[in-house]
Amino acid sequence: MHALELALFFLFVVFATWLDLFVLHKDDHEIGLKEAAVTSLAWIILALLFSGYVYFRYGTELWMQYIAGYTMEKALSVDNLFVIATIFGFFGIRGGLQHRALAWGVIGAVVMRSILIFLGVEAVERFTWLLPVFGVFLLVTGFKMLRHSDDEGAKSLEENRIYKLVSRVLPVYAGYDGHAIITRKSGRWQLTLLGMSIVMVEATDLLFAVDSIPAVMGISQDFFIVLTSNIFAILGLRALYFLLAGILDKFRYLSVGLALVLLFIGGKMLAIPFGYHVETWISLTVVLGTIATAIAASLLIPEKTPPQQAD
Repeated sequence: MHALELALFFLFVVFATWLDLFVLHKDDHEIGLKEAAVTSLAWIILALLFSGYVYFRYGTELWMQYIAGYTMEKALSVDNLFVIATIFGFFGIRGGLQHRALAWGVIGAVVMRSILIFLGVEAVERFTWLLPVFGVFLLVTGFKMLRHSDDEGAKSLEENRIYKLVSRVLPVYAGYDGHAIITRKSGRWQLTLLGMSIVMVEATDLLFAVDSIPAVMGISQDFFIVLTSNIFAILGLRALYFLLAGILDKFRYLSVGLALVLLFIGGKMLAIPFGYHVETWISLTVVLGTIATAIAASLLIPEKTPPQQAD
């Protein structure tokens, strides 16, 4: 199961996370647009360089699976950023603290997704009937995304079930203590607002992983490909957030594009028991083409402004 490659890959992940969190951003400075752009581009280049290794090591088929999986997970990460921005706004997380919250969130996401992907691939290998089940789940998710309204996303975080549960179960200090996640107040340990925001980011990623992991497995069932494409997309999430934070609302058609991709992959998985197999190059074309079209439409089509009522 690519044991040596996985060990080297995780060593790279640990080193990159340590370098980013404890060397480049140990002072919690506010990340500017230029720094975010350079860092985001660096992560994309690293992901593409790794895809070159996949191509020369495993051939065109797995390379296309990796590119399709990485692209889709990257796009789903952008959709995830809308929720993260809401979380930061609710808890008043500003500047460098946002980067620290995202960094710890990404560390947790890497561990959590590695476990979920391993369990998912093992389950599909043992129980092939799970693929059509995942397909039905993706179809339902896709239709829900198409019906999603702006009003649903505008609900206060106070109405979030996870927030209500965590705030009841764990003691929360309504303030900050530098960049500490927990602090000792009134004789007991409590989550700071930074710590609470990290818990919410982790919970959000878990919910998104429930959608994204079956979707990637609809493209590839190779553990190495699913894992590396997923984690490379996650590792660039921090820089991508600071690069797109001010223009997230401009990608208004991205959710529609992602919904169509999920519907396509769900249908593809449902067709497997009937002997229909969609070639990987078709999946790659649909994923890249749909997401690119959604982003282009978001940027090029003027947003409709509501008509002004006459006095």
